[in-house]
Amino acid sequence: QVSMNEALAAARARSGGEIVVTGHTDTVGATARNDELSLARALQVRQLFLARDFPPNRIEAVGRGEREPAVPTADEVAEPRNRRVTIQVR
Repeated sequence: QVSMNEALAAARARSGGEIVVTGHTDTVGATARNDELSLARALQVRQLFLARDFPPNRIEAVGRGEREPAVPTADEVAEPRNRRVTIQVR
């Protein structure tokens, strides 16, 4: 796992480095609602990077909803480890 500070340093160290913030949810609730929730999570983290003066054109926020669980579960299972945001530097 990469911390926000590590991701920020790595992206700044690369010429044109980009950050992709991906939100995730557990399987509780409707798929469409989980898509909205996961995107909202990613956008909140994106704002934290922007507050640290990272260029807005080099950071993307996406929501994956319940499609990529960290811990596979059946539908409608509240699994806290699946409610997360991942950060990728490229």
